[in-house]
Amino acid sequence: MNDNRFTFSFIEQEVRNKTFGILTTINPDGTPQTTGILYGVSSPSSSFALYLVTSKKYRKVKNIERNPKVSFIIPFPHYLFRFVPSGTVTFNGHAEILPFDTEEVLDIFNQKRILRFVISDSPPEERGDYVIIKITPNPRVLCFGVGFKLLEFRRKHMVAGYTVTIPNDRFS
Repeated sequence: MNDNRFTFSFIEQEVRNKTFGILTTINPDGTPQTTGILYGVSSPSSSFALYLVTSKKYRKVKNIERNPKVSFIIPFPHYLFRFVPSGTVTFNGHAEILPFDTEEVLDIFNQKRILRFVISDSPPEERGDYVIIKITPNPRVLCFGVGFKLLEFRRKHMVAGYTVTIPNDRFS
C-alpha cells in the first residue's frame, strides 16, 4: 500500500507506545518457539533496536545462542471492538545476548513503569541469571492495520497490510 502517513517514524512512535510483544525463536528441531515478553526500544538518536530482559535459563535464550534468527510481533488490539482483527507490526531480524548490566538498556527500561518492574523484580542475588536480548531488525518492517480507523479498516481490510523501511541512519 502506498500511503504517505505510514512511515517508519509513525510505526516507531506506535511501537514506543507499547511494551508487550511476541518473540519467536527456532528450536533445535527447526520448529518455532513463541513466547510473550515485555520490551523496550532504543533511543531515537541511536540505531533502532528492541530489547528484552529474561532469565538465561529459558529456552528462548538457548535457541538464540544456537540460531540468532528471530521474529518479533507487536499486537495492536482493538479494545472496544473485539470483532476487529488486531493490528500488528512484525520485525524479523537477528538477536544477540547481552549482559544484564548493560547500562544503556537499563536506562531504556527505567523510562516506563511496567519495564522498571522487570528490572526491580530481579533480586540482586539472582541478577547473574538474567540477560538482555537485543533484536536488530531487518530494514523492512511488516505492518497490518496499524493506523487505520475502524471504518477505513472495514472498507480496506484486504489492503491493510503494508511495509515500512527503517531509514539508513537508524539501521545498523
